[in-house]
Amino acid sequence: MRLPVIVGMGGVNAAGRTSGFQSFRRMIIDVLPDHERTDTLLGLAVMMGLVTAEGGDVGKSYYRDAAAGEAGKLLTASEVAEQYGQRVIDGTLVRRVESSYFDVDALRWQSNGTLKPDPNQHTGEIQFVLATNQLPKELPDNWSLQPQDDKHVLVTVAGDLNVKIDNFRDFPFKAAGQLPSGFNMSELYNSRFQPRGLQMALFGATDALRSMGIEWDTVLKHIQPDQVGVYSSSGFGQMDANAYGGMHQARMKGERVTTKSLAMGINSMPTDFINAYVLANVGIASSSVAACATFLSNLRHAISDLQTGKIRVAMVGNSEAPIGPELMDGFGTMGALATDDNMVKTYGDTVVDHRRASRPFGNNCGFTIGEASQYFMLMDDELALELGAPCLGSITDVFIDADGVKKSITAPGPGNHITMAKAAAAATAVAGGQALREKSFVLAHGSSTPQNRITESQILDQVAEAFDISDWPVLAVKAYVGHTIAPAGGDQLAAALGTFQYGILPGIQTIDAVADDVHQQRLKMGPEHQQINPDNLEIAILNSKGFGGNNASAVVLSPMRTESMLTKRHGEQAMSVYRQKRENSLAAADDYFHRADNGDYAPIYRFGEGLIADEDISMNQQTLTIKGLANSIQLPQTNHYADMTDN
Repeated sequence: MRLPVIVGMGGVNAAGRTSGFQSFRRMIIDVLPDHERTDTLLGLAVMMGLVTAEGGDVGKSYYRDAAAGEAGKLLTASEVAEQYGQRVIDGTLVRRVESSYFDVDALRWQSNGTLKPDPNQHTGEIQFVLATNQLPKELPDNWSLQPQDDKHVLVTVAGDLNVKIDNFRDFPFKAAGQLPSGFNMSELYNSRFQPRGLQMALFGATDALRSMGIEWDTVLKHIQPDQVGVYSSSGFGQMDANAYGGMHQARMKGERVTTKSLAMGINSMPTDFINAYVLANVGIASSSVAACATFLSNLRHAISDLQTGKIRVAMVGNSEAPIGPELMDGFGTMGALATDDNMVKTYGDTVVDHRRASRPFGNNCGFTIGEASQYFMLMDDELALELGAPCLGSITDVFIDADGVKKSITAPGPGNHITMAKAAAAATAVAGGQALREKSFVLAHGSSTPQNRITESQILDQVAEAFDISDWPVLAVKAYVGHTIAPAGGDQLAAALGTFQYGILPGIQTIDAVADDVHQQRLKMGPEHQQINPDNLEIAILNSKGFGGNNASAVVLSPMRTESMLTKRHGEQAMSVYRQKRENSLAAADDYFHRADNGDYAPIYRFGEGLIADEDISMNQQTLTIKGLANSIQLPQTNHYADMTDN
């Protein structure tokens, strides 16, 4: 079976850019060496539009205050970190919803009102003047009209009149995991009023692609064009004004629905955008949706197709932009989101600390919504070696199990016990029991709800007991970036790869202590970072629990363990050649990371480029050729059911 190797990662969440481990470094910035802390703050300051780069490589160039422009004095990287560091810290991770999204203190809405006749008039009627073209198509039975001029009528209403009143209200859910303050993707390319979630998908896919350090055209020269798969989606579709949000609101606001609203809102659109505008892909397009386990559901399809040879390269990920009053109202009505009032009651604070709104496994009162775009490039092991691609780790298994009969569709059930037990057993089968017991850790779903802290910790603790694990390290990255719904598992995978790289397991720094009702006899979690030699970290298990019984757990192997497996399969000589080739990829990737830290993102957007016309396609019974593509597509010739047919 082919091994799916992770060769690139990209995206953006509340902690920053995924590639080059920027977002991971932001989460552990308090324990980074000075030079890495400076680089992290610098890259984020540029991303947030606080400073602009004046050219050169990071650490060697100079920067200016973006607001001052040419009048601003030149600053070194360390000066940027010193002067703007606190603004970077304050403008990242979970925080109070910024006004660029909507005003949580004065959210516009329509309240109901009933107008009654003036009792002093003794007529029992209400009168007002209305433009003729604003009259309803069918007049209510208690309305009568009297013309005033060519364009207006006097309306007399017998009795009460129900109306909608333009109003404002205080929004009870005021915290979210927002992208870094000031970062505006729409200015990076001709975004054509595209929904925010699709802008994020283009950014994340580009970031992941360039993080490989290998040109995409080079990859395509080594494979058939249909041996590429994109596995992506959003959980709720695109809900802002340029998509479903605008479509749902238009008529109620007296406006017209735009031609793009429906198409742009479909939850498979992140896949479609990446295929059409980033990769120019003619291979597999797959979009799975599984609530909060959506990322792992897409990942399962990708690794299955890689393992069986159906594809050779996969881009896997999700993009979600759910920070808006409609979705937050929906979750809040369910009682799932942390409100300011409940935080005051739960934590006993007189002033709400929105920075600590998300508190997995601590004393908590609900989760905090977040937005993110997370994408990963995977190749089968043979192609990764052939191209000299980076090795960030590998994925061996993803398990998905439902809950069976449920009393409430949102309640947990036994499915997650099954997926976690399977993941632990599969990790043992591949890496051995000792590696699981001594060199593994868990990226928990950790949603920050009272129910999750009890049920998930019980599952993890029971699995640890069954597999004789003590002090199993448990991470919960939603404390930093919030719950990003579809990409949540991608946030976890990015953190797992960062942990392999740095040997630092981010603590749950938003909690004071683990809650008393959390099962932790065999688990190790808390607010403190855990620092471990990277050589002693070989296995990460990702866990997702989604509404409706969407449970998923995945086994991720470290770069060191992955290379050990590659050596056993391909031999020392092949690995030596691979590592020599990889030097070029790593150098190119590092160059991209430096350019991106200086604000040179340039999302790939191939709108209308390289269109394939009917006359560009030729075929016979064995192959199909498309003009402009390096290789032909081999048509199926093998009968996989030979024992059942006469052919």
